[in-house]
Amino acid sequence: MTLKRLTPEEALGLDRFNVDEGNPHILLDKARCASCPDRPCLWACPARLYRLKDGEVQFDCAGCLECGTCRVVCTHGGLVSWSHPGATFGVTFRCS
Repeated sequence: MTLKRLTPEEALGLDRFNVDEGNPHILLDKARCASCPDRPCLWACPARLYRLKDGEVQFDCAGCLECGTCRVVCTHGGLVSWSHPGATFGVTFRCS
């Protein structure tokens, strides 16, 4: 039996997400984000969950891989809080 090698996009498509809508695990300080000259979160997030809309950085928890990349690249203090989602919430990685 030969296993098909998945592309990163195909592999990520297998993941399951259970979002705790009332309790986001990442909180942003929009004023600090607005004054950030580089906004590395827009290009560093592998799931591309940070977006610039009407000049404001926005984040969507749905689809977060919980990798912490945004926490590492945010040097301007815009990321106020980052934690893993509570029990039963967040991403479930699947490989097949």
